[in-house]
Amino acid sequence: MYVIVNAAMSIDGKIATVTGDSRISSLADRRRVHKLRSSVDAIMVGISTVKEDDPMLNVRLIKSRKKNPVRIIIDSKARIPMNSRIMNTTHSHRTILAVSNSASKKRISEIQKRGVMVIKAGHDVVDLRLIFKTLEENGINKILVEGGGELNWSVLNLRLVKELIVTVSSKIIGGRDAKTLVEGIGFPRIRDAIKLRLQNAIYDEKEIVLYYKSLDG
Repeated sequence: MYVIVNAAMSIDGKIATVTGDSRISSLADRRRVHKLRSSVDAIMVGISTVKEDDPMLNVRLIKSRKKNPVRIIIDSKARIPMNSRIMNTTHSHRTILAVSNSASKKRISEIQKRGVMVIKAGHDVVDLRLIFKTLEENGINKILVEGGGELNWSVLNLRLVKELIVTVSSKIIGGRDAKTLVEGIGFPRIRDAIKLRLQNAIYDEKEIVLYYKSLDG
């Protein structure tokens, strides 16, 4: 399993404003992301991203002969809006919803009727390690995570990430409640922190794209 985390943030580490506006990077960088999307088997986001941004999670800004990647939504309670763009395009885009055992059976049934594959893992919250194992068993080996701070923390903390790509825009957003690149509970000590190796950096006057690799291989 090869997991890549990709995100854009401001100089002060914010991935969205306090109002949820997350259009941080340039058009050129968004094209880079769509090229990256075209190279993976699946794109993974959390339910908060779906509810706040209503994304399509497909390849649009570049020409590609490849099929759109599978869309994977981490949604413990099966709260995905039925009128979201993802749910309205399940006939043309393969979609997987990862839920916990606490999700409503009725709700799961409604979602499955729309052609979505539902995977259960975990009691109250989704067991991500088990989800990744199940996805690999289903032939999904390269996953691009485009999540918020909570999902980024979860996959990084589980040491599942092989690459981290961060676009740093020449903007300062501020806001103590604005979302940051990695959230979760965090590490209590610096020595416990995840250590990465900087492989490359590409920059212009608008932004810099940092490419990191995991030290775990």
